[in-house]
Amino acid sequence: MEMVVSLLVQLIGGGAGGNVIGQLAKKLSLGTAGNSIVGAIGGLAGTWLAGMIPGLDTLVGGMGAAGSLDIGALAGQGVSGLVGGGVLTAIAGLIKSAMAKS
Repeated sequence: MEMVVSLLVQLIGGGAGGNVIGQLAKKLSLGTAGNSIVGAIGGLAGTWLAGMIPGLDTLVGGMGAAGSLDIGALAGQGVSGLVGGGVLTAIAGLIKSAMAKS
């Protein structure tokens, strides 16, 4: 159950990050659905990458010592998902813009 909650936090954080970037930079927007989907994928990838960085791995670890959900870890996963979703959406938007020009 804890893994499902962690994945949902990452997906929602990533989708939110993708939509924030889409609203802030209209040229990078992939549309609401596109921003959400790419952002959700970026949320998963961003949290995974953050877990590979020494020092951040404990922040986005997922579960507390007793096997229960750790609010700090979930917050870390949400933030890393938000950032990862925003970054991947921006990259996809840049690629889309570059392909549209050629």
